[in-house]
Amino acid sequence: MAEYTPLEKIRLQKVEELRAANVEPYPTRAERTHTSAQALAAFEADESQETNVTLAGRIRSMRPKGKLSFAHIEDGDGKIQLFLRVNEMGEERLAFFNKMFDLGDFVEATGTMMRTKAGEATLLVRDFKLLAKSISPLPADKDVTQADGTVVRYASLDDAELRARQRYADLAVNPDVRETFRKRAKLIKSLRAFLDERGFLEVETPILQPLYGGAAARPFTTHHNELEQDMYLRISFELYLKRLLVGNLEKVYEIGRDFRNEGVSFKHNPEFTQLEFYWAYADYLKVMELTEQMVAYAAEQVTGSTKVQFGEHELEFKPPWRRVEMRQGILDVTGVDIAEHATAEALFAAIREKMPKAAPDPKSTRGKLIDFLVGEYLEPTLIQPTFLYNYPRDISPLAKSIPDDALTVERFEGYVAGFELCNAFTELNDPLDQEQRFLEMGRDYEADDEEKHPLDEDYLRAMRYGMPPNGGFGMGVDRLTMILTDKHSIREVLLFPALRKEE
Repeated sequence: MAEYTPLEKIRLQKVEELRAANVEPYPTRAERTHTSAQALAAFEADESQETNVTLAGRIRSMRPKGKLSFAHIEDGDGKIQLFLRVNEMGEERLAFFNKMFDLGDFVEATGTMMRTKAGEATLLVRDFKLLAKSISPLPADKDVTQADGTVVRYASLDDAELRARQRYADLAVNPDVRETFRKRAKLIKSLRAFLDERGFLEVETPILQPLYGGAAARPFTTHHNELEQDMYLRISFELYLKRLLVGNLEKVYEIGRDFRNEGVSFKHNPEFTQLEFYWAYADYLKVMELTEQMVAYAAEQVTGSTKVQFGEHELEFKPPWRRVEMRQGILDVTGVDIAEHATAEALFAAIREKMPKAAPDPKSTRGKLIDFLVGEYLEPTLIQPTFLYNYPRDISPLAKSIPDDALTVERFEGYVAGFELCNAFTELNDPLDQEQRFLEMGRDYEADDEEKHPLDEDYLRAMRYGMPPNGGFGMGVDRLTMILTDKHSIREVLLFPALRKEE
């Protein structure tokens, strides 16, 4: 049972008093004719005409002044002032409002729009109704107008952990948080529009899968009682979407949730939103061009420009993006030429020679050592949107090898602001080569290695029917949202991020 504070007990007493007076504090019906923005627009369009409206919203301020009272209510569009006076409703009704209504209550107010002596568009209230009584006061907030006219909001709910745990309160008192999630919704809508206009078909694939695959990650495992088998929450859509290419759906995409049983950081959450598409008869170069066009389009739709401020950096998403071949990029920042070291042992020795303080795992494969160099040294330098391309084969089991280079595959990752945004391949469509890759990973990797990819017999069977050459792409929608809203933690762009159990 909840333990109530003294203030909450006072509000609970008001609930009892309201019901004793035959006033329901949580009525079933609400009537609203205008949002705050609609009411202001209708009034300002012609102030000579009488504008009668019924508004609804949460009380954010109350200022009783004898025979009149001012209040502000807030709805999804913003705030608007209410003006209540004894002339319109009588002393008893006005006293009832001042005594029984509190900050945080939801109220319905009917009246006529007017402009106060101070020049503020206001609703002169003729009648009001309680819609929902607030038992727990919201964290206090206050808007302060600076000398230059800018408004600074001071809120008591500024603890990042508490805001993530109580997102409902965070949204209620911080309009900028609501705006972040409006922009997130606009981003997803723009990604859909971009792909739909280019003939891609949006599809849905299983979240519960009998075998996980399509990425290098540890899955969440559950059990299906009726089928008497373990199931996995998907870590990627890839293998199912590519099965659809076999079935002659040539351009497919999905936007949905993936689940990876991994660490939590400023850019990682165990549950996240992913966009993946697969495009028959394309390769990673065509996908590269489509990617920069798509992200630039999304940036413009969400922010109004292809230039986006992220922290101290002004990022320019307008195509073409910078392109860096992985070998050259690593050589530039570390002095290690990966092409001169064809084995893991040779590459490890070269890393220790050039960078004695570097600490890669000596048991790593060659590909994972290259990935170490990228993550530790090259990735932090990739601030402006950049395609890093041509990756090691042994950490890219689903990508096609570059002709005449068995150790390297046609893969790129898009980087911005020093972290990975997207990942794409010229997809492997040779079933015999794919089977060999799976077997190699089973041999070369430890049983609990997250990079290990399970052998999927049904996927190989689909490939044997014939899969067209294609380019595939995956992007974290949460990370792109971070960049477009200038948020530096993934928690800030997830309504309900994963958190450790509250003690």
